[in-house]
Amino acid sequence: MAEQNADQIADWKGQSGERWGAYQARLDTMMAPFGQAAIKAAAPAKGERVLDVGCGAGASSRDLAACVGAEGHVLGVDISEPLIDRARLLAQDTPVLFQVADASSTEFPKGAFDILFSRFGVMFFDDPTAAFTHMRHALAPGARVAFVCWRDIAENDWVRLPMGAIKGILPSMTPPSPEAPGPFSFGDPERVERILTAASFTDVAIAPFNASIPFGKGETRDAALDDAVKMTLEVGPLARALADQPDDIRARASAAVRAVFAGCPGERSVIIDGAAWIVTAHNPTR
Repeated sequence: MAEQNADQIADWKGQSGERWGAYQARLDTMMAPFGQAAIKAAAPAKGERVLDVGCGAGASSRDLAACVGAEGHVLGVDISEPLIDRARLLAQDTPVLFQVADASSTEFPKGAFDILFSRFGVMFFDDPTAAFTHMRHALAPGARVAFVCWRDIAENDWVRLPMGAIKGILPSMTPPSPEAPGPFSFGDPERVERILTAASFTDVAIAPFNASIPFGKGETRDAALDDAVKMTLEVGPLARALADQPDDIRARASAAVRAVFAGCPGERSVIIDGAAWIVTAHNPTR
């Protein structure tokens, strides 16, 4: 499994991990409503043990720790060393443990957790059915699963708007398979249900969740637009698309993205729409 996830591991140990670490505070603010909705669905109680998969810089792990209290336990795992380093720094006074690990292959103690949780961290496995089957062995009988994952690109302005803006500037790109590992690989709820059912989870429920995302920040509208464009060019799919492009192409793309963001509401942030699924399930009791 680790070999199968090698591309994702290399990426998140390198550029992606470093860039997300640089924007950690901003990204955590953007993702907070989605993470809180998933935590509410998980309903962690005092004393419970939680495995937070793809924990990033640890914001969700810290929130989960506040729910389970000192008598509980939270282990946050991520394949990105830069993000785990950041998580440990930010959680110095919080009883959370962090581990650089691929949750799809790491041998966790059998039955060690009451909740399997993730905030946008489970869409990157090469073989998600095998990954969830493996992670299930770390769960106690009757344990709960709760995670949030993105819906389709067409419903998420943080990708739809900038990628649409650069059409005609960059050569046409072959879209990846909708089931290829990546942010939107769980966009099809029927696929998500098939994966969890095949991994022997029960009571699978999938509900839509929408939230406005403050993208970019500044003291003025122009500053917010500039900041939104800068972040888009450095983090996410557009950053990858422009990685090897010459300066003139990047400049044209930047102008096009700024123009499309200018049509969004907001004064000190560019407010865009985010669309996700809140997914819950259970480990069988026997």
